[in-house]
Amino acid sequence: MRALVQRVKSAAVDIVENGRKSRSGEIASGLAVLLAVENGDCEADASWLASKVSLLRVFDDGQGHMNVSLIDSGGDALVVSQFTLYGNLRKGSRPSFNRSAKPEISNPLYERFCSLLEEKIGKSVQRGVFGAYMELSLVNDGPVTIILDSRNKDL
Repeated sequence: MRALVQRVKSAAVDIVENGRKSRSGEIASGLAVLLAVENGDCEADASWLASKVSLLRVFDDGQGHMNVSLIDSGGDALVVSQFTLYGNLRKGSRPSFNRSAKPEISNPLYERFCSLLEEKIGKSVQRGVFGAYMELSLVNDGPVTIILDSRNKDL
């Protein structure tokens, strides 16, 4: 499971269907998380990643250091599924997404990650809609962007 995590001043996700937009989720200060599920991922991957995201110390401690977690900051979280994080460009210029799990595997794990993150931070997590065409807007704070991967913990 892979996440691209951005510290944001604000973020929102809109679902676009038949030319119409509807707001699916919106947060003020906190973390915007783009989440992808890989073939072979399981609940342990979701649990590890939810723990890492909730404890990621990327918020200012008042002394100009990133020492405060999402839990401690009281910030919000917005999670959007994004299978393209597993895009492979080994051959040519068109990405292959063969490492991305099929929807019947990835959707339940996406939902499980969101539920686990809610438990950890003690509040609702705003979400996109799995499989929908979405427009994500955000104001990156810093910018601070971190990549986490449950199978490559050295990232």
